[in-house]
Amino acid sequence: MKSDAKSTIETGKAVLGIEFGSTRIKAVLIDQENKPIAQGSHTWENQLADGLWTYSTEAVWYGIQDCYANLRSNVKKQYDIEIETLAAIGISAMMHGYMPFNKNAEILVPFRTWRNTNTGQAATALSDLFVYNIPLRWSISHLYQAILDNEEHVKDIDYLTTLAGYVHWQITGEKVLGIGDASGMLPIDSQTKNYAAKMVDKFNSLIAPKGYGWKLQDILPKVLSAGNNAGFLTPEGAQKLDVSGHLKAGIPVCPPEGDAGTGMVATNAVKQRTGNVSAGTSSFSMIVLEKELSKPYEMIDMVTTPDGSPVAMVHCNNCTSDLNAWVNLFKEYQELMGIPVDMDEIYGRLYNHALTGNTDCGGLISYNYISGEPITGLAEGRPLFVRSANDKFNLANFMRAHLYASVGALKIGNDILFKEEKIKVDRITGHGGLFKTEGVGQRILAAAINSPISVMKTAGEGGAWGIALLASYLVHNSSKQSLADFLDERVFAGDAGVEVSPTAEEVTGFNSYIQKYMAGLPIEETAVKFKK
Repeated sequence: MKSDAKSTIETGKAVLGIEFGSTRIKAVLIDQENKPIAQGSHTWENQLADGLWTYSTEAVWYGIQDCYANLRSNVKKQYDIEIETLAAIGISAMMHGYMPFNKNAEILVPFRTWRNTNTGQAATALSDLFVYNIPLRWSISHLYQAILDNEEHVKDIDYLTTLAGYVHWQITGEKVLGIGDASGMLPIDSQTKNYAAKMVDKFNSLIAPKGYGWKLQDILPKVLSAGNNAGFLTPEGAQKLDVSGHLKAGIPVCPPEGDAGTGMVATNAVKQRTGNVSAGTSSFSMIVLEKELSKPYEMIDMVTTPDGSPVAMVHCNNCTSDLNAWVNLFKEYQELMGIPVDMDEIYGRLYNHALTGNTDCGGLISYNYISGEPITGLAEGRPLFVRSANDKFNLANFMRAHLYASVGALKIGNDILFKEEKIKVDRITGHGGLFKTEGVGQRILAAAINSPISVMKTAGEGGAWGIALLASYLVHNSSKQSLADFLDERVFAGDAGVEVSPTAEEVTGFNSYIQKYMAGLPIEETAVKFKK
């Protein structure tokens, strides 16, 4: 009820979550029942500067201030009040990347985001040194690449953090990081819930000949698990958030987290033997493990939940972009025929019609590689549709092949977990654009990874809601529940969403499709060799 929400805000009991996404900064205000009651946003874009993707620190602060101002106006419009104080705040952002600072808290080089791929030499060397898969986008890869490139600034590093860690530090004065975000800087030891000590020692020995005045453990943020105190909003921090001056200092702030962690929280997938799949422009799956994997795999990143459980992450660069491009052809056809266009109807009709096709797509294959795909070893991509004269070429099979392609690379990565590592999962939750047409993307993904898939209405609330929930966990957990129990009982309250299980025929059909898909990869490799 509106009056309850107004009272929650007026009495300072609302909780604020802010997340820096790649194209949007979003703020969500939640009540004591953990339900959203107001929101704000700011659109921004990364810049290519000197060959590297970045966001300026000026853009960070303008963005968060504009986002907060947008939230204030939303509160004013709905409830005709100002936000004066809050129960708690949480900051989240894109994981990984590189933000090094000197002793005067000045950034030494422009923020290098997760999107940069200039770290290949470093990532390979560290993966060999650590006997652990170290992806290109991890902070330690960026640091070591800067060392290999003899960059002048490295000797002056006093602090190295992520985007979420930077904003948190600036508003609280605390150099800390949530364990999930920290696990994208450097591997975490799931026993000590801290950076892996042996890897820290190996790195220090590796760079010792350089004679820098710092050790790795001295420049990294302190690691905190969900529920730990991570500081309070300072007067300077309050001014940095709310330039109008209404927001008061002293508000508790939870450990800053990465977008992977907030996605797990927003889909109630932090318990061991649960997982989530995010499927939109790109896709990734996060499976919470009971123990570490038996060995490193190049296509599987190991991170953690916000409370420190090991997570196997399969990240794919391509998902729905090529599928959307084909759907747009049908939109053009309708316009050409003078038929009114309703994109939801076009998607709904085409997606549901796909389910009437052959479970192996009648032999048709699609490669949805708008960009390169590390899972299948391709540095560049060329979208391709492949068929032979004898395949069953009809609309249902055509659409089904493109839906299969959207999760094809994801299946290849997850097959390692389920077939080679024999990982057991009780529940996987899907969220993102692929699941917008009810039941279809869900059924396709269930067939791909041979597992029941749940979709919840709340999954669309996203990472800003996820970090708000972590802030709520900080201040509303007097009974000392685990994060998983808090989410189960206080947030989702038995709502497991709508679950779809694959049929044996669908699983067999997808397996048949993926065999042809793998066999046809040389066609894609040959296409990449052609100039654009």
